[in-house]
Amino acid sequence: MATIPISSSSSRFIFRTLPKTLNLALFSRHTPPKAPPFSVLIRALSAQAVAAAPAAQISDNKVVKPQWKAAIDFKWIRDNKEEVAVNIKNRNSNANLELVLELYDKMLNLQKEVEGLRGERNNVANKMKGKLEPSERQKLVEEGKNLKEALMTLEEDLINLRDELQLEAQCIPNMTHPDVPIGGEDSSKLRNMVGSPRKLDFPVKDHLQIGKELDLIDFDAAAEVSGSKFYYLRNEAVLLEMALINWTLAEVMKRGFTPLITPEVVRSSVVEKCGFQPRGENTQVYSIEDSDQCLIGTAEIPVGGIHMDSIVAESSLPIKYVAFSHCFRTEAGAAGTATRGLYRVHQFSKVEMFILCKQEESDKYHEELIKIEEDLFSSLGLHYKTLDMATGDLGAPAYRKFDVEAWMPGLERYGEISSASNCTDYQSRRLGIRYRPSESPSTTSKKGKTNQAATKFVHTLNATACAVPRMLVCLLENFQQEDGSVIIPDPLRPFMGGIEAIYPKSR
Repeated sequence: MATIPISSSSSRFIFRTLPKTLNLALFSRHTPPKAPPFSVLIRALSAQAVAAAPAAQISDNKVVKPQWKAAIDFKWIRDNKEEVAVNIKNRNSNANLELVLELYDKMLNLQKEVEGLRGERNNVANKMKGKLEPSERQKLVEEGKNLKEALMTLEEDLINLRDELQLEAQCIPNMTHPDVPIGGEDSSKLRNMVGSPRKLDFPVKDHLQIGKELDLIDFDAAAEVSGSKFYYLRNEAVLLEMALINWTLAEVMKRGFTPLITPEVVRSSVVEKCGFQPRGENTQVYSIEDSDQCLIGTAEIPVGGIHMDSIVAESSLPIKYVAFSHCFRTEAGAAGTATRGLYRVHQFSKVEMFILCKQEESDKYHEELIKIEEDLFSSLGLHYKTLDMATGDLGAPAYRKFDVEAWMPGLERYGEISSASNCTDYQSRRLGIRYRPSESPSTTSKKGKTNQAATKFVHTLNATACAVPRMLVCLLENFQQEDGSVIIPDPLRPFMGGIEAIYPKSR
Protein backbone atom coordinates (compact mmCIF):
# COMPACT_ATOMS: atom_id res chain seq x y z
CA MET A 1 0.00 0.00 0.00
CA ALA A 2 3.49 9.46 -3.08
CA THR A 3 5.24 11.69 -0.74
CA ILE A 4 4.28 14.88 0.97
CA PRO A 5 6.11 16.64 3.73
CA ILE A 6 4.59 16.77 7.15
CA SER A 7 5.37 19.16 9.92
CA SER A 8 8.11 17.03 11.47
CA SER A 9 9.13 15.22 8.34
CA SER A 10 8.05 14.63 4.80
CA SER A 11 5.12 12.40 4.21
CA ARG A 12 1.61 12.01 2.87
CA PHE A 13 -1.15 9.60 3.29
CA ILE A 14 -3.23 7.40 1.02
CA PHE A 15 -5.63 4.57 1.34
CA ARG A 16 -6.09 1.31 -0.39
CA THR A 17 -9.26 -0.77 -0.69
CA LEU A 18 -9.34 -4.31 0.65
CA PRO A 19 -11.39 -7.47 0.59
CA LYS A 20 -14.50 -8.31 2.49
CA THR A 21 -15.63 -9.88 5.68
CA LEU A 22 -15.13 -13.54 6.12
CA ASN A 23 -17.11 -16.08 7.96
CA LEU A 24 -14.32 -18.62 8.11
CA ALA A 25 -16.79 -21.27 7.11
CA LEU A 26 -18.53 -19.29 4.42
CA PHE A 27 -15.96 -16.72 3.26
CA SER A 28 -18.71 -14.12 3.44
CA ARG A 29 -18.10 -10.42 3.96
CA HIS A 30 -19.32 -7.87 6.42
CA THR A 31 -21.10 -4.68 5.64
CA PRO A 32 -19.03 -1.52 5.62
CA PRO A 33 -17.46 -0.84 9.00
CA LYS A 34 -18.26 2.08 11.20
CA ALA A 35 -15.02 3.76 10.34
CA PRO A 36 -14.34 4.70 6.75
CA PRO A 37 -11.35 3.85 4.62
CA PHE A 38 -7.95 5.32 5.30
CA SER A 39 -5.25 6.85 3.16
CA VAL A 40 -1.97 8.62 3.39
CA LEU A 41 -0.26 11.44 1.60
CA ILE A 42 3.46 11.29 1.36
CA ARG A 43 3.81 14.25 3.49
CA ALA A 44 0.70 14.78 5.40
CA LEU A 45 -2.28 13.18 3.84
CA SER A 46 -4.35 10.13 4.41
CA ALA A 47 -6.48 8.75 1.66
CA GLN A 48 -8.18 5.91 0.04
CA ALA A 49 -7.06 4.91 -3.37
CA VAL A 50 -10.12 5.18 -5.46
CA ALA A 51 -13.62 5.40 -4.08
CA ALA A 52 -13.63 6.40 -0.47
CA ALA A 53 -16.85 6.06 1.41
CA PRO A 54 -17.93 9.04 3.49
CA ALA A 55 -15.49 9.14 6.32
CA ALA A 56 -17.50 10.67 9.09
CA GLN A 57 -20.86 9.14 9.78
CA ILE A 58 -23.01 11.16 12.11
CA SER A 59 -26.05 9.75 13.84
CA ASP A 60 -27.93 11.64 16.54
CA ASN A 61 -25.21 14.30 16.44
CA LYS A 62 -22.55 11.75 17.32
CA VAL A 63 -19.45 11.47 15.15
CA VAL A 64 -18.00 8.01 14.58
CA LYS A 65 -14.70 7.86 16.42
CA PRO A 66 -11.65 6.75 14.41
CA GLN A 67 -10.27 3.46 15.71
CA TRP A 68 -6.77 4.85 15.20
CA LYS A 69 -5.32 8.08 13.86
CA ALA A 70 -2.81 8.65 11.10
CA ALA A 71 -0.29 11.44 11.70
CA ILE A 72 -1.71 13.91 9.20
CA ASP A 73 -0.24 17.35 8.55
CA PHE A 74 -3.44 19.32 8.06
CA LYS A 75 -1.59 22.59 7.68
CA TRP A 76 0.43 21.14 4.81
CA ILE A 77 -2.78 20.05 3.11
CA ARG A 78 -4.25 23.52 3.48
CA ASP A 79 -1.09 25.24 2.26
CA ASN A 80 -0.88 22.92 -0.77
CA LYS A 81 -4.58 22.50 -1.49
CA GLU A 82 -4.26 23.08 -5.25
CA GLU A 83 -1.66 20.32 -5.60
CA VAL A 84 -3.67 17.99 -3.37
CA ALA A 85 -6.86 18.65 -5.34
CA VAL A 86 -5.17 17.82 -8.64
CA ASN A 87 -3.72 14.65 -7.14
CA ILE A 88 -7.15 13.54 -5.89
CA LYS A 89 -8.61 14.09 -9.36
CA ASN A 90 -5.77 12.29 -11.15
CA ARG A 91 -6.13 9.27 -8.87
CA ASN A 92 -9.92 9.11 -9.32
CA SER A 93 -10.41 9.44 -5.58
CA ASN A 94 -13.70 10.45 -4.00
CA ALA A 95 -11.94 12.18 -1.13
CA ASN A 96 -13.67 15.43 -0.17
CA LEU A 97 -10.87 17.98 0.11
CA GLU A 98 -13.21 20.94 0.47
CA LEU A 99 -14.87 19.32 3.47
CA VAL A 100 -11.47 18.57 5.02
CA LEU A 101 -10.41 22.21 4.65
CA GLU A 102 -13.74 23.43 6.01
CA LEU A 103 -13.50 21.15 9.04
CA TYR A 104 -9.89 22.17 9.62
CA ASP A 105 -10.79 25.87 9.66
CA LYS A 106 -13.69 25.17 12.04
CA MET A 107 -11.37 23.21 14.30
CA LEU A 108 -8.83 26.04 14.42
CA ASN A 109 -11.52 28.58 15.26
CA LEU A 110 -13.01 26.31 17.91
CA GLN A 111 -9.56 25.75 19.40
CA LYS A 112 -9.18 29.52 19.78
CA GLU A 113 -12.54 29.73 21.53
CA VAL A 114 -11.59 26.92 23.88
CA GLU A 115 -8.24 28.53 24.64
CA GLY A 116 -9.97 31.85 25.26
CA LEU A 117 -12.40 30.32 27.75
CA ARG A 118 -9.57 28.50 29.49
CA GLY A 119 -7.79 31.82 29.86
CA GLU A 120 -10.89 33.45 31.34
CA ARG A 121 -11.36 30.52 33.72
CA ASN A 122 -7.75 30.84 34.89
CA ASN A 123 -8.19 34.58 35.42
CA VAL A 124 -11.25 33.93 37.58
CA ALA A 125 -9.36 31.29 39.57
CA ASN A 126 -6.48 33.70 40.16
CA LYS A 127 -8.82 36.45 41.34
CA MET A 128 -10.37 34.09 43.88
CA LYS A 129 -6.98 33.56 45.52
CA GLY A 130 -7.02 37.06 47.02
CA LYS A 131 -9.11 38.59 49.79
CA LEU A 132 -12.61 39.28 48.49
CA GLU A 133 -15.91 40.42 49.82
CA PRO A 134 -18.41 37.51 50.11
CA SER A 135 -20.60 39.02 47.41
CA GLU A 136 -17.64 39.45 45.07
CA ARG A 137 -16.45 35.90 45.73
CA GLN A 138 -19.93 34.53 45.05
CA LYS A 139 -19.99 36.45 41.82
CA LEU A 140 -16.69 34.90 40.75
CA VAL A 141 -17.90 31.43 41.77
CA GLU A 142 -20.93 31.81 39.49
CA GLU A 143 -18.77 33.14 36.69
CA GLY A 144 -16.34 30.22 37.09
CA LYS A 145 -19.21 27.74 37.07
CA ASN A 146 -20.63 29.20 33.87
CA LEU A 147 -17.19 29.19 32.24
CA LYS A 148 -16.66 25.56 33.25
CA GLU A 149 -19.97 24.47 31.73
CA ALA A 150 -19.37 26.42 28.54
CA LEU A 151 -15.85 25.01 28.31
CA MET A 152 -17.07 21.41 28.73
CA THR A 153 -19.52 21.89 25.88
CA LEU A 154 -16.93 23.42 23.57
CA GLU A 155 -14.32 20.79 24.43
CA GLU A 156 -16.76 18.02 23.56
CA ASP A 157 -17.57 19.78 20.28
CA LEU A 158 -13.85 20.09 19.59
CA ILE A 159 -13.28 16.37 20.16
CA ASN A 160 -16.13 15.49 17.78
CA LEU A 161 -14.86 17.94 15.19
CA ARG A 162 -11.34 16.50 15.37
CA ASP A 163 -12.72 12.98 14.92
CA GLU A 164 -14.76 14.03 11.90
CA LEU A 165 -11.77 15.84 10.40
CA GLN A 166 -9.51 12.83 10.99
CA LEU A 167 -11.87 10.41 9.27
CA GLU A 168 -12.42 12.66 6.27
CA ALA A 169 -8.72 13.41 5.87
CA GLN A 170 -7.85 9.73 6.02
CA CYS A 171 -9.69 9.36 2.72
CA ILE A 172 -7.20 11.56 0.90
CA PRO A 173 -4.77 9.51 -1.23
CA ASN A 174 -1.01 9.63 -1.16
CA MET A 175 0.69 12.15 -3.36
CA THR A 176 2.20 10.95 -6.64
CA HIS A 177 5.73 10.88 -8.06
CA PRO A 178 6.05 13.65 -10.70
CA ASP A 179 7.13 11.16 -13.38
CA VAL A 180 4.06 8.95 -13.02
CA PRO A 181 1.89 9.16 -16.17
CA ILE A 182 -1.57 10.66 -15.65
CA GLY A 183 -4.61 8.66 -16.67
CA GLY A 184 -6.01 5.14 -16.53
CA GLU A 185 -4.16 1.85 -16.90
CA ASP A 186 -3.84 2.36 -20.67
CA SER A 187 -1.75 5.46 -19.99
CA SER A 188 0.91 3.47 -18.14
CA LYS A 189 4.41 3.91 -19.57
CA LEU A 190 6.71 1.13 -20.78
CA ARG A 191 9.99 1.07 -18.81
CA ASN A 192 11.56 -2.11 -20.08
CA MET A 193 10.91 -5.04 -22.43
CA VAL A 194 12.88 -8.27 -22.00
CA GLY A 195 12.95 -11.07 -24.53
CA SER A 196 10.31 -11.93 -27.10
CA PRO A 197 7.42 -14.40 -27.23
CA ARG A 198 8.65 -17.94 -27.73
CA LYS A 199 7.61 -19.36 -31.09
CA LEU A 200 5.60 -22.55 -30.68
CA ASP A 201 5.23 -24.54 -33.91
CA PHE A 202 2.33 -26.61 -32.60
CA PRO A 203 -1.16 -25.95 -31.23
CA VAL A 204 -0.69 -23.92 -28.04
CA LYS A 205 -2.47 -25.10 -24.90
CA ASP A 206 -3.35 -22.96 -21.92
CA HIS A 207 -2.33 -23.95 -18.41
CA LEU A 208 -5.75 -25.39 -17.67
CA GLN A 209 -5.43 -27.97 -20.44
CA ILE A 210 -1.78 -28.65 -19.63
CA GLY A 211 -2.58 -29.05 -15.95
CA LYS A 212 -5.37 -31.51 -16.68
CA GLU A 213 -3.39 -33.60 -19.17
CA LEU A 214 -0.34 -33.80 -16.88
CA ASP A 215 -2.48 -34.38 -13.78
CA LEU A 216 -1.13 -31.25 -12.08
CA ILE A 217 -4.20 -29.16 -11.19
CA ASP A 218 -7.70 -30.13 -10.04
CA PHE A 219 -10.25 -27.32 -10.04
CA ASP A 220 -13.31 -29.59 -10.10
CA ALA A 221 -12.66 -31.31 -6.77
CA ALA A 222 -11.70 -27.99 -5.15
CA ALA A 223 -14.95 -26.43 -6.37
CA GLU A 224 -16.91 -29.16 -4.60
CA VAL A 225 -14.88 -28.84 -1.42
CA SER A 226 -14.28 -25.09 -1.20
CA GLY A 227 -16.10 -23.30 -4.04
CA SER A 228 -15.04 -21.63 -7.25
CA LYS A 229 -11.54 -20.17 -7.69
CA PHE A 230 -9.92 -22.78 -5.43
CA TYR A 231 -7.69 -25.58 -6.65
CA TYR A 232 -5.65 -28.62 -5.73
CA LEU A 233 -2.06 -28.93 -6.95
CA ARG A 234 -0.93 -32.47 -7.63
CA ASN A 235 2.24 -34.42 -8.41
CA GLU A 236 5.05 -32.32 -9.96
CA ALA A 237 3.00 -29.11 -9.56
CA VAL A 238 3.46 -29.43 -5.80
CA LEU A 239 7.21 -29.75 -6.25
CA LEU A 240 7.18 -26.82 -8.67
CA GLU A 241 5.45 -24.56 -6.16
CA MET A 242 7.93 -25.52 -3.44
CA ALA A 243 10.82 -25.02 -5.85
CA LEU A 244 9.63 -21.55 -6.81
CA ILE A 245 9.31 -20.54 -3.17
CA ASN A 246 12.65 -21.92 -2.02
CA TRP A 247 14.56 -20.68 -5.06
CA THR A 248 13.05 -17.20 -4.72
CA LEU A 249 13.85 -17.02 -1.01
CA ALA A 250 17.42 -18.14 -1.66
CA GLU A 251 17.96 -15.58 -4.41
CA VAL A 252 16.47 -12.65 -2.50
CA MET A 253 18.34 -13.53 0.68
CA LYS A 254 21.56 -13.13 -1.29
CA ARG A 255 20.61 -9.44 -1.60
CA GLY A 256 20.60 -8.97 2.18
CA PHE A 257 16.94 -9.65 2.96
CA THR A 258 15.90 -11.34 6.21
CA PRO A 259 13.48 -14.27 5.63
CA LEU A 260 10.15 -14.38 7.43
CA ILE A 261 7.09 -16.59 7.65
CA THR A 262 4.26 -14.35 8.80
CA PRO A 263 0.94 -14.72 10.60
CA GLU A 264 -1.89 -15.03 8.09
CA VAL A 265 -4.55 -13.63 10.41
CA VAL A 266 -4.12 -10.01 11.48
CA ARG A 267 -6.12 -7.34 13.25
CA SER A 268 -8.39 -5.24 11.05
CA SER A 269 -6.69 -2.08 12.31
CA VAL A 270 -3.33 -3.23 10.93
CA VAL A 271 -4.96 -3.95 7.57
CA GLU A 272 -6.40 -0.43 7.57
CA LYS A 273 -3.12 1.18 8.62
CA CYS A 274 -1.39 -0.47 5.67
CA GLY A 275 -3.91 1.23 3.39
CA PHE A 276 -6.53 -1.46 2.86
CA GLN A 277 -10.20 -1.42 3.74
CA PRO A 278 -11.16 -4.72 5.35
CA ARG A 279 -14.90 -4.13 5.28
CA GLY A 280 -16.77 -2.44 2.48
CA GLU A 281 -18.27 -3.05 -0.90
CA ASN A 282 -15.95 -4.82 -3.35
CA THR A 283 -13.33 -5.27 -0.67
CA GLN A 284 -10.66 -7.84 -1.42
CA VAL A 285 -10.21 -8.78 2.24
CA TYR A 286 -11.79 -11.72 4.03
CA SER A 287 -12.80 -10.45 7.48
CA ILE A 288 -13.46 -13.00 10.20
CA GLU A 289 -16.99 -12.70 11.47
CA ASP A 290 -17.56 -11.49 15.03
CA SER A 291 -13.92 -10.54 15.48
CA ASP A 292 -11.51 -7.71 14.74
CA GLN A 293 -9.37 -9.97 12.55
CA CYS A 294 -8.86 -10.56 8.83
CA LEU A 295 -7.06 -13.01 6.57
CA ILE A 296 -4.14 -11.35 4.84
CA GLY A 297 -4.21 -10.60 1.13
CA THR A 298 -0.43 -10.08 1.13
CA ALA A 299 2.47 -10.50 3.55
CA GLU A 300 2.98 -6.75 3.21
CA ILE A 301 0.40 -6.34 5.98
CA PRO A 302 1.91 -8.46 8.79
CA VAL A 303 5.44 -7.41 7.82
CA GLY A 304 4.43 -3.76 7.92
CA GLY A 305 3.08 -4.30 11.43
CA ILE A 306 6.30 -5.75 12.88
CA HIS A 307 7.72 -2.33 13.83
CA MET A 308 4.37 -0.66 14.52
CA ASP A 309 4.45 2.12 17.14
CA SER A 310 8.23 2.10 17.46
CA ILE A 311 11.31 4.22 16.82
CA VAL A 312 13.94 2.21 14.97
CA ALA A 313 17.61 3.07 15.08
CA GLU A 314 18.78 4.97 12.02
CA SER A 315 21.82 2.69 11.94
CA SER A 316 19.51 -0.30 11.40
CA LEU A 317 18.08 1.18 8.18
CA PRO A 318 17.40 -0.07 5.63
CA ILE A 319 15.53 -3.03 7.09
CA LYS A 320 14.85 -5.60 4.36
CA TYR A 321 12.48 -8.54 4.70
CA VAL A 322 11.49 -11.32 2.32
CA ALA A 323 8.36 -13.01 3.60
CA PHE A 324 6.53 -16.18 2.64
CA SER A 325 2.81 -16.48 3.30
CA HIS A 326 -0.44 -17.78 1.96
CA CYS A 327 -2.71 -15.01 0.72
CA PHE A 328 -6.49 -14.79 0.63
CA ARG A 329 -8.49 -12.48 -1.62
CA THR A 330 -12.18 -12.27 -2.38
CA GLU A 331 -11.52 -11.12 -5.95
CA ALA A 332 -14.78 -9.21 -5.85
CA GLY A 333 -15.93 -8.16 -9.30
CA ALA A 334 -13.44 -10.41 -11.10
CA ALA A 335 -14.96 -12.50 -13.87
CA GLY A 336 -14.46 -13.49 -17.49
CA THR A 337 -12.00 -15.53 -19.50
CA ALA A 338 -9.14 -13.17 -18.59
CA THR A 339 -9.32 -14.43 -15.00
CA ARG A 340 -9.83 -18.12 -15.60
CA GLY A 341 -7.77 -20.91 -14.10
CA LEU A 342 -4.89 -20.03 -11.82
CA TYR A 343 -4.70 -16.42 -12.94
CA ARG A 344 -7.14 -15.17 -10.30
CA VAL A 345 -7.86 -17.34 -7.27
CA HIS A 346 -8.98 -16.92 -3.67
CA GLN A 347 -5.97 -18.55 -1.98
CA PHE A 348 -2.36 -18.71 -3.09
CA SER A 349 1.26 -18.74 -1.94
CA LYS A 350 3.43 -15.69 -2.37
CA VAL A 351 6.91 -14.42 -1.54
CA GLU A 352 6.92 -10.69 -0.76
CA MET A 353 9.77 -8.22 -0.33
CA PHE A 354 9.43 -5.31 2.10
CA ILE A 355 11.84 -2.49 2.90
CA LEU A 356 11.87 0.22 5.59
CA CYS A 357 14.36 2.99 4.84
CA LYS A 358 15.23 6.64 5.33
CA GLN A 359 13.08 9.13 3.46
CA GLU A 360 15.73 10.26 1.02
CA GLU A 361 16.52 6.67 0.00
CA SER A 362 13.14 5.25 -1.00
CA ASP A 363 13.47 6.04 -4.71
CA LYS A 364 16.80 4.19 -4.77
CA TYR A 365 15.34 1.11 -3.09
CA HIS A 366 12.34 1.19 -5.40
CA GLU A 367 14.74 0.77 -8.29
CA GLU A 368 16.51 -2.02 -6.40
CA LEU A 369 13.26 -3.92 -5.90
CA ILE A 370 12.21 -3.79 -9.54
CA LYS A 371 15.75 -4.85 -10.53
CA ILE A 372 15.50 -7.92 -8.28
CA GLU A 373 12.14 -8.82 -9.82
CA GLU A 374 13.48 -8.45 -13.35
CA ASP A 375 16.57 -10.52 -12.54
CA LEU A 376 14.41 -13.32 -11.15
CA PHE A 377 12.10 -13.44 -14.16
CA SER A 378 14.96 -13.14 -16.64
CA SER A 379 16.81 -16.06 -15.06
CA LEU A 380 13.69 -18.18 -15.59
CA GLY A 381 13.70 -17.27 -19.28
CA LEU A 382 10.40 -15.36 -19.27
CA HIS A 383 9.44 -12.72 -21.80
CA TYR A 384 8.06 -9.73 -19.90
CA LYS A 385 7.63 -5.98 -19.85
CA THR A 386 7.90 -3.52 -16.97
CA LEU A 387 5.43 -0.64 -16.72
CA ASP A 388 5.38 2.64 -14.80
CA MET A 389 1.72 2.53 -13.77
CA ALA A 390 -0.51 5.54 -14.35
CA THR A 391 -2.21 7.53 -11.60
CA GLY A 392 -5.58 5.85 -12.09
CA ASP A 393 -4.07 2.44 -11.36
CA LEU A 394 -2.26 3.35 -8.14
CA GLY A 395 -3.48 2.03 -4.83
CA ALA A 396 -3.92 4.63 -2.14
CA PRO A 397 -0.58 4.02 -0.39
CA ALA A 398 1.54 4.01 -3.54
CA TYR A 399 3.59 7.08 -4.46
CA ARG A 400 4.75 5.17 -7.51
CA LYS A 401 4.25 1.61 -8.72
CA PHE A 402 6.02 -0.54 -11.29
CA ASP A 403 4.23 -3.62 -12.65
CA VAL A 404 5.79 -6.58 -14.44
CA GLU A 405 3.63 -8.30 -17.05
CA ALA A 406 4.78 -11.60 -18.57
CA TRP A 407 3.70 -13.17 -21.84
CA MET A 408 1.25 -16.05 -21.34
CA PRO A 409 0.87 -17.82 -24.71
CA GLY A 410 -2.05 -20.00 -23.65
CA LEU A 411 -4.01 -16.97 -22.52
CA GLU A 412 -2.69 -15.07 -25.58
CA ARG A 413 -1.86 -11.95 -23.62
CA TYR A 414 0.45 -10.38 -21.10
CA GLY A 415 -0.54 -10.90 -17.49
CA GLU A 416 0.66 -9.14 -14.35
CA ILE A 417 3.02 -11.31 -12.33
CA SER A 418 4.41 -8.78 -9.87
CA SER A 419 4.49 -5.16 -8.78
CA ALA A 420 6.82 -2.94 -6.78
CA SER A 421 5.48 0.06 -4.87
CA ASN A 422 7.08 2.98 -3.06
CA CYS A 423 4.61 4.01 -0.35
CA THR A 424 6.87 6.69 1.13
CA ASP A 425 5.59 7.48 4.64
CA TYR A 426 1.94 6.74 3.91
CA GLN A 427 1.98 3.49 5.86
CA SER A 428 4.51 4.54 8.49
CA ARG A 429 2.39 7.55 9.48
CA ARG A 430 -0.49 5.19 10.07
CA LEU A 431 1.57 2.45 11.68
CA GLY A 432 3.65 4.86 13.78
CA ILE A 433 7.10 3.75 12.54
CA ARG A 434 9.79 6.39 12.99
CA TYR A 435 13.55 6.77 13.18
CA ARG A 436 15.71 9.40 14.84
CA PRO A 437 18.35 10.95 12.56
CA SER A 438 21.77 10.51 14.11
CA GLU A 439 23.51 13.25 12.15
CA SER A 440 21.11 16.02 13.10
CA PRO A 441 22.70 18.51 15.50
CA SER A 442 21.32 18.33 19.02
CA THR A 443 20.51 21.42 21.00
CA THR A 444 20.95 22.23 24.67
CA SER A 445 18.07 23.75 26.61
CA LYS A 446 18.41 26.52 29.21
CA LYS A 447 18.32 23.85 31.92
CA GLY A 448 21.36 22.18 30.42
CA LYS A 449 19.51 19.20 28.99
CA THR A 450 20.37 17.93 25.53
CA ASN A 451 17.41 17.85 23.17
CA GLN A 452 17.47 14.95 20.75
CA ALA A 453 16.85 15.43 17.05
CA ALA A 454 13.21 15.15 16.01
CA THR A 455 12.09 11.75 14.76
CA LYS A 456 11.09 11.16 11.15
CA PHE A 457 8.77 8.64 9.60
CA VAL A 458 10.44 5.83 7.70
CA HIS A 459 9.52 5.15 4.08
CA THR A 460 8.13 1.71 3.23
CA LEU A 461 8.29 -0.22 -0.02
CA ASN A 462 6.90 -3.57 -1.07
CA ALA A 463 7.35 -5.83 -4.08
CA THR A 464 6.23 -9.27 -5.21
CA ALA A 465 9.12 -11.68 -5.64
CA CYS A 466 6.96 -14.66 -6.57
CA ALA A 467 3.17 -15.01 -6.80
CA VAL A 468 3.06 -18.77 -7.28
CA PRO A 469 -0.14 -19.31 -9.31
CA ARG A 470 0.77 -16.78 -11.98
CA MET A 471 4.31 -18.11 -12.14
CA LEU A 472 2.84 -21.57 -12.71
CA VAL A 473 0.77 -20.14 -15.56
CA CYS A 474 3.91 -18.66 -17.12
CA LEU A 475 6.03 -21.79 -16.73
CA LEU A 476 3.43 -24.28 -17.95
CA GLU A 477 2.42 -22.20 -20.95
CA ASN A 478 5.82 -20.89 -22.03
CA PHE A 479 7.77 -24.13 -21.64
CA GLN A 480 5.22 -26.58 -23.02
CA GLN A 481 6.53 -28.98 -25.67
CA GLU A 482 4.90 -30.57 -28.70
CA ASP A 483 4.92 -34.00 -27.02
CA GLY A 484 2.83 -32.61 -24.14
CA SER A 485 5.69 -32.29 -21.68
CA VAL A 486 6.83 -29.13 -19.88
CA ILE A 487 10.51 -28.24 -19.46
CA ILE A 488 11.61 -27.04 -16.00
CA PRO A 489 13.87 -23.93 -16.13
CA ASP A 490 17.46 -24.66 -15.07
CA PRO A 491 17.44 -22.56 -11.85
CA LEU A 492 14.53 -24.56 -10.43
CA ARG A 493 15.85 -28.05 -11.11
CA PRO A 494 18.06 -28.33 -8.00
CA PHE A 495 14.98 -27.44 -5.93
CA MET A 496 12.93 -30.19 -7.61
CA GLY A 497 15.29 -33.05 -6.94
CA GLY A 498 16.88 -32.75 -10.37
CA ILE A 499 13.63 -33.13 -12.36
CA GLU A 500 14.22 -31.58 -15.79
CA ALA A 501 10.74 -31.94 -17.28
CA ILE A 502 7.19 -32.99 -16.50
CA TYR A 503 5.98 -35.72 -18.84
CA PRO A 504 2.49 -37.08 -19.53
CA LYS A 505 1.64 -39.96 -17.22
CA SER A 506 1.55 -43.40 -18.82
CA ARG A 507 -1.90 -44.85 -18.86
